[in-house]
Amino acid sequence: MSTVQRIWKRSKESPNGDVSHRRTKNSGRKKIQIDLAQFRNILLTQRTTIRGAANALNVSTSKLHRCLKEGEIRRQTNDIKPLLKEENKKARLKFCLSVLDKDSLHHEPKFIDMDNIIHIDEKWFHLTKKFETYYLVLDEDVPHRTCKNKNFVGKVMFLAAIARPRFDSEGNITFSGKVGIWPFVTKEPAKRRSVKRATGTMETKVMTSVGKSVIREFFIGKVLPSIQSRWPSEDANKIIYIQQDNARTHLDPSDPEFCEAAKQYGFDLRLMCQPANSPDLNVLDHGFFSAIQSLRYKVCVRTIDELIDAVENAYETFSPVLSNNIFLTLQSCMLEIMKTQGSNRYKLSHMKKNRLRRQGELPRQLKCDPKLIEDVRRMLD
Repeated sequence: MSTVQRIWKRSKESPNGDVSHRRTKNSGRKKIQIDLAQFRNILLTQRTTIRGAANALNVSTSKLHRCLKEGEIRRQTNDIKPLLKEENKKARLKFCLSVLDKDSLHHEPKFIDMDNIIHIDEKWFHLTKKFETYYLVLDEDVPHRTCKNKNFVGKVMFLAAIARPRFDSEGNITFSGKVGIWPFVTKEPAKRRSVKRATGTMETKVMTSVGKSVIREFFIGKVLPSIQSRWPSEDANKIIYIQQDNARTHLDPSDPEFCEAAKQYGFDLRLMCQPANSPDLNVLDHGFFSAIQSLRYKVCVRTIDELIDAVENAYETFSPVLSNNIFLTLQSCMLEIMKTQGSNRYKLSHMKKNRLRRQGELPRQLKCDPKLIEDVRRMLD
């Protein structure tokens, strides 16, 4: 009771209603300090959760949460990178050198604009996720999602092709860079009648196995016609490279059937392979696939046909401005690869592309230090 009276009296005496204590020296509950040196010595396997790290340090979880909030420790995701041999590292360095602008090497080295390179790859898209996160109000029911077997959720593989978008002097899009995206499916008539459809109704069947013959069929029957219809006419006489990874099902750069078909379209089309174990040298694996997958999950689908429509719509609605950002990120990766002597252990620095775009200073080709090029060539020699 006396405490309440003292606080009430202090609030009346204070002009701004301040009732804080008047102690000038260090008082109150003392902060428990964490020995960060000891924290470093804890096994990483014991630091995958706050509770595990707190038990290893013999402190409370709330204390560790405060350290996380105050910035003394940080949460870090970690993904597995491909194992690179010395031959892989050298191949990555040679690839990075090959995309430097030869005309700029003697005064101010920089990468080529990459306008004539089409990146192509495959990706699985699922009907739904096993685990999903939603934000709900307090009295809202938890969504109830079901499927016959969550280990066999419906999915479709897509073949996607993307080139670098083009803009005019005023920033208007003249070419979106979107060559196309195609599902690996077939149409077959239904053999039996069911509640949902009659006998003979055309059904969409997912290809469970995609071999080299199927890839060749898609390259010739879908990719080449799409390039002919969408490629900018002013660049029709230039060499066009189609970059793919080293999957067994992909075509050899000298594949006779593809080369013969490419000639019939009037383009100088050439297949090229990126270095082995190097998904960080393909725009599609660098952020394009994850971006359109995020857009696709914003739409609820129940059938394979709905999934195909959702993926194709996400592909077409993806912003060419963001696609251009990914090509700049690819050039940043090449710089880091050269700095780390071909390794994939590097951390990209933020370029602040949005700010540079607003200021009209966003580069189309990143510059490269001449000394770095000399060091890479010396290492390869």
